[in-house]
Amino acid sequence: MSGLSMFFAQNAVADTTEEFIVSSRFKDDKGAPVAWKLRSMTEDENQECRKAATRKIKGKNGVYTPDIDANDYMARLMTASVVYPDLKNTELQRSYGVMGAESLLRKMLLPGEFASLGEQVQKLNGFNQDMNELVDDVKN
Repeated sequence: MSGLSMFFAQNAVADTTEEFIVSSRFKDDKGAPVAWKLRSMTEDENQECRKAATRKIKGKNGVYTPDIDANDYMARLMTASVVYPDLKNTELQRSYGVMGAESLLRKMLLPGEFASLGEQVQKLNGFNQDMNELVDDVKN
């Protein structure tokens, strides 16, 4: 490949998917922990999550400023990345007595499991890469 062709859409790696065991509490019929399926997302999808988690706060002189609820943003990012189980499934939500994918995720998981899933989703979507590490990789 020469020139810019390596950046053409048809040459870019599409969504990355991976399996991740969020919790050993969810087991299959043989007693083995069930892996969740996660996918990477585009920046457009990330922006949708960020926008949905942003509220306008009235400040001085009646001026409104945007404020991102970090917890809500992270929950939206996580639910957008989870492919399996289907967090939008109404039966699954009903079994936990909640409505909405974010509420379901908070109800299903223990705090440590929620944090672990959050870390994995961030890694999968490239949030774990330090700019200095990327520069070093390019140099080598």
